[in-house]
Amino acid sequence: MSDSLLYQLSVISYQFTEKAPHTPHPAPHLPISPAPMSLSDPRRQKQLKTLVEKLGLSADVPVRWDLLDLALTHPSVSRDKNYEQLEFVGDSVVRLVAAEVLLETYPEALVGEFAALRSMMVSDRTLAEFADRYGFERYLLVSSSTSIDRAGRISRLADAFEAVLGALYLSTQTMILVRSWLDEPLREKAAEIRRDPARQNYKDALQEWTQAKYKKLPQYLVKEINGLDQERFCAEVWLNEQKLGMGTGRSKKAAEQAAAKSAFLEVVKG
Repeated sequence: MSDSLLYQLSVISYQFTEKAPHTPHPAPHLPISPAPMSLSDPRRQKQLKTLVEKLGLSADVPVRWDLLDLALTHPSVSRDKNYEQLEFVGDSVVRLVAAEVLLETYPEALVGEFAALRSMMVSDRTLAEFADRYGFERYLLVSSSTSIDRAGRISRLADAFEAVLGALYLSTQTMILVRSWLDEPLREKAAEIRRDPARQNYKDALQEWTQAKYKKLPQYLVKEINGLDQERFCAEVWLNEQKLGMGTGRSKKAAEQAAAKSAFLEVVKG
């Protein structure tokens, strides 16, 4: 899993990098113009430096300020000069870091648990929490109409968070500017989820596997098995006309998660 993500990052990094035969680590650049607000603006410079300091990085770290500026520019500000490409890179970065943190912190855990934990650790809601933790919203450039759209806030913050990770990764083509501050919140989130096993998202983990292997989504069949609150529903998960697993729960959602866990641990990792 990590090898696959490393390969993706190497390909992405190459696409964003100019060839420089005499330097071992050529300075990466985006094939688009810098973000709309010029970095010659001292206010923007101060904003970005303040954010970097909030992340626990020193002011003299080799950050590509143009990339960081772009990472904090929402598409509502500019259709062409925004964080979308960096978000694409950052998506792979956060998944790889989460995988490494889990492996280092819980070496005895099963891969199935890793997948379920990671799906929660890198969810939009979690990444938005991290963005709030470091005050990303204050530095995110958005249009006035978008800023009042509260329904899209979590998605905006999660996207910007991933974009910042992409910018920091491409600044050095290593994880040095990412793991130094991201490991701790990821470990905290993993521990929080492990304390409440019901939060482990086996549905997302199973969906990732079926999409990667079969290009299909699993289907769930849920029925009520009794009128009591305890174990009221029974769910079956199917793929390609084959039942992968079954589970029960007090709610339909809980039953589906139980079925997904059964399928993932039995079929995927069995």
